[in-house]
Amino acid sequence: MAVTAEAKLDARKLRADFPIFEQQIHGKPLAYLDSAASSQKPRQVLDAMTQFYETSYANIHRGVYDLGERATEAYEGAREKARAFINAQTTREVVFTRNVTAAINLVAYAWGLDNLGPGDLVLVTEMEHHSNFVPWQYIAGRTGAEFTAIPVNHEGELQLDELDALVSRGRLKVVACTYVSNSLGTVNPVEKLTAWAHDQGAIMVVDAAQAAPHRPVDVQALGCDFLGFTGHKMCGPTGIGVLWGRRELLEQMSPFELGGHMIRKVTLEHTTWNELPAKFEAGTGPIAEAVGLGAAIDYVFEVGLDALERYERELLDYALPRLADVPGVKLFGPSADERAGIVSFEVEGVHPHDVAQILDWDGVAVRAGHHCNQPLMSKLGVPATTRASFYLYTLPEEIDRLVQGLHKVRTTFA
Repeated sequence: MAVTAEAKLDARKLRADFPIFEQQIHGKPLAYLDSAASSQKPRQVLDAMTQFYETSYANIHRGVYDLGERATEAYEGAREKARAFINAQTTREVVFTRNVTAAINLVAYAWGLDNLGPGDLVLVTEMEHHSNFVPWQYIAGRTGAEFTAIPVNHEGELQLDELDALVSRGRLKVVACTYVSNSLGTVNPVEKLTAWAHDQGAIMVVDAAQAAPHRPVDVQALGCDFLGFTGHKMCGPTGIGVLWGRRELLEQMSPFELGGHMIRKVTLEHTTWNELPAKFEAGTGPIAEAVGLGAAIDYVFEVGLDALERYERELLDYALPRLADVPGVKLFGPSADERAGIVSFEVEGVHPHDVAQILDWDGVAVRAGHHCNQPLMSKLGVPATTRASFYLYTLPEEIDRLVQGLHKVRTTFA
C-alpha cells in the first residue's frame, strides 16, 4: 500500500510572492506578526486585481456588452470559488458583504428582528470579537430577548459544562460563537456546539474570520446555519467578506439593505425582492475585490490549508516555550494543540503599547490593545495584551527576533 507524504509548506519560498517583505523597517527586515488583524497580499492577488481593472472592468449583471459580461463572469466566478472554499451546496447561499462584521450584522438584523422577542435567549461567548457580540447584544435589547455569554476558563477554553444552567434563562434561539478566538487562538468545538444548539431549537452563527485563513472550513460538516469569513485576513483585499447561510433561512429573511439589484419589481404600490443571493446585495458590489478574493482563495488552496495548519502548529511549538522563558512574560490561552497561530501575552509592568513600540524599533510588527475583545480582557483581568500572530509567510527566526525584542523591553523598563 502506497504511503502519500504530507505536503510541507515552504514559508521562505512563499515570502518571495509578497512584495512588502522586500523593504526594511527602521533598517531591519520586516517581521510581520500581525496577520490576525490583516494578512499581507501576494503578487498573484495584486496582479489579478490590476489586470481586471486594466482589461475587464465594468459594472456587473446588466451590461450586455463584452466588458460587462467579462466583469460579471469574474465576479460570479469568485462566488463559485468561495462556495467551494467552504463546501457550500450552492452559490445561492453565498452572499458577498463588506466583511464579517457586515455579515453578522445582516443576520442579526434580518433574522433577529423577526425571530427574537421577550422570553427568548441569545447566547454568545466571552471570547467573541465585538462583531459577533455587540450586534446580538443590541438586537436582544431591541427585541426584549435575554442576552448572556458562555464563560471562558483560565486556560482560554469555553466552559461548556455551564450550558445547561445558561439555557434555563430563556428559550434559546441563537448561539453565536467564534471558530477561532482572535485574541487567544483557541479553536472552539463548533461542530459539538452546533449540535447542542440545534437540540435546543436554536440557530448557530459562526464567526470564521480567524479560522478560514488557517484551516479547512466545511459548512456542511460543521452543521451550522450561518458562517462568515473575510478576504483581507487570507491574502485577499479589504472590502469584501462572505456570509454563508442555509438557503431556507435566507429565503425566509427580510432584506437588510434596500436599493438597486436586490429588487425584482418596483411599483408605486409595492416592491418585490430578487432571488438569492442578490436579495442581500443591494447596490454595486465589490467587483474588483471579488476578483481579488477569488485569486486569494486560489493561492491559499495551492498552498494547502492542511499544510498551513501543520506549519502554524510547528511555529506555535517553537514560540510558546521561548516566550514563556522570558522573565515577566505571561501567556494567555490554551496549549498549542488547542489553538491556532495566535499568541497573546503581557509583560509585567509594561503597557502593551510600549511593548509594541519597542518591538517596532527592531522591525517586528505586533498588535497591542484589547483586540475588540473587551469582555474577554475583563475576564483575563487585563486592560489589553500584546498579540503576535503567524501565517504562511512567518519564519522561525522572526519568532527569535520577537523574543529578543521582549528581552530588550525588559531591559528598557528595568
